[in-house]
Amino acid sequence: MALDPQAQAYLNFQKEIGAPNVITNGVYLTRKASHENLHIAGPIATTADISHRFISTPTADIAIRIYTPKGEGPFGGMMFFHGGGWVLNHINKYDSQLVDISAGTNSVVISVNYQKSPEHKFPIPLDDCYSATEWFFEHASEMNVYTNKIGVAGDSAGATLSAAISLRSRDEKAFKLAYQALMYPATALDFETSSYLEYATGLGLTREGMMCFWDAYISEADKTNPYAVVSEASDLSNLPPAIIAIPEYDVLRDETVSYSKALAKAGNTVINKEFPGQIHGFFAHAGMVDASYQLRRFLIESINSLIKN
Repeated sequence: MALDPQAQAYLNFQKEIGAPNVITNGVYLTRKASHENLHIAGPIATTADISHRFISTPTADIAIRIYTPKGEGPFGGMMFFHGGGWVLNHINKYDSQLVDISAGTNSVVISVNYQKSPEHKFPIPLDDCYSATEWFFEHASEMNVYTNKIGVAGDSAGATLSAAISLRSRDEKAFKLAYQALMYPATALDFETSSYLEYATGLGLTREGMMCFWDAYISEADKTNPYAVVSEASDLSNLPPAIIAIPEYDVLRDETVSYSKALAKAGNTVINKEFPGQIHGFFAHAGMVDASYQLRRFLIESINSLIKN
């Protein structure tokens, strides 16, 4: 279908305010701008309580934000990793989304402000997120969370981190995840797919921008490491059920579809949904794009179907 007029209005707004991008304006100015216009994510409900703390990972103390549903529990659990090409963004941009998901799934949600590239390249962002997930499992009882109902989720680069944690936790047997919710993950290094070429510019995330993010995140030696580039995994069996969101107008569309099919072929449960007319990143656009709420509902309903027992 045609590009959603609300998605186009969002793109127009970004252009009107002169939103910087990492290629032309550099990392610092682009990060600085990401702290503005938080209303784009939509209003923040009061159906979950928000708290903050720091936890230690192998290389740093990092901030986490904890969303706890109203009521006494027991609860499910979600680890959430934000997008931004492993370079940009922060946990302050996701209160609206994660309050709704916490309440809708009756889950304690922990959002992780992992260290960013290029200052901290792979595997540091992944190690932060993996260690934070281990921490959640270790502290689940004090949060009244069922360990068999803890999953991982993320958008864009955060979805890539979630997919990598799903692989690594299977391999290391450190904990067993209930699901992996992947919103338009970056899964491969093929920049010649139809979606990369067709949607290369003008729709938010660009082909050149995605190449820049990959270069910031990984070194040459990491390109065949499945924990960095998940499509490089030789074995995709015995992974957590996958919930996958696929926007139509996204350079990552084709690789998201391919990864979804590969997971299903390997025998995993896959719940996927295409979002016609939508662009990359629309999970964070509920203040301007109604389909962002549709995505929240899809995640909530899918997660509930997997952790209901």
